Amino acid sequence: MEKRGDPVGWDGAVNAWRVAGGVYRMGRREWLTEAGWQQAYDDGVRTVVDLRHPREALRRDTDPVIADHAFAGMNIVIAPTEEPDDPRFTAVCGPYLNDPAHYLHNVRLYPQKIVAVFRAVAAAAAGAVVIHCAAGRDRSGLVAAMIQDLAGHPDQRIADGYAQAARGINERYRTHGPPHARERYLPDADLAPLLEERGRAVVTFVRELDSRAFLLQNGLSPQEIGSIERLAAGQVPL
Repeated sequence: MEKRGDPVGWDGAVNAWRVAGGVYRMGRREWLTEAGWQQAYDDGVRTVVDLRHPREALRRDTDPVIADHAFAGMNIVIAPTEEPDDPRFTAVCGPYLNDPAHYLHNVRLYPQKIVAVFRAVAAAAAGAVVIHCAAGRDRSGLVAAMIQDLAGHPDQRIADGYAQAARGINERYRTHGPPHARERYLPDADLAPLLEERGRAVVTFVRELDSRAFLLQNGLSPQEIGSIERLAAGQVPL
């Protein structure tokens, strides 16, 4: 098993990382091959939490063909973090979430959606959990930062988690091209200062939010938070 913070080598996985203990993050699950799903299973993954709006969860022609048995033993939970067509969302976050400076707006608009994500993580009956969005950068980054906050990670580790994921998807854009015109590959001279700024923003987000207090205030139970903390500490239920 990889050390926390190290890249995860499941076949086909894009921008896959260990967040903490038994919690992983990555880009679209449709990128995984059958071998990749087996590797994730062998690493203890039993729950996949998809943070995308359901209309995004579509197979592309370039995705590998996966037999149904590849998902055996996996519980896939759809738990979107936002309503992409909500004018309140687009007014403060733009057409999609792509900057930690907007994370606080997102959670304040949709507290119950965020709680539903964490409830799905807490409810994982057995094994490790993967959270994923499309790129594995910002929706995953929002949830990963909150999990790191619950786990007691220091500021630099939280900033580094965001930077790893941002660099990971940037490298994908270099080799495969961006998915649309609003994204582009950035050379390091442009990316590094941006990550300094966004690393500070993701730390500001969790410190202003106080993940534990936010989740409790919005209905997550102390027992559920305890389950997440144990998972993030590597105490993976079997």
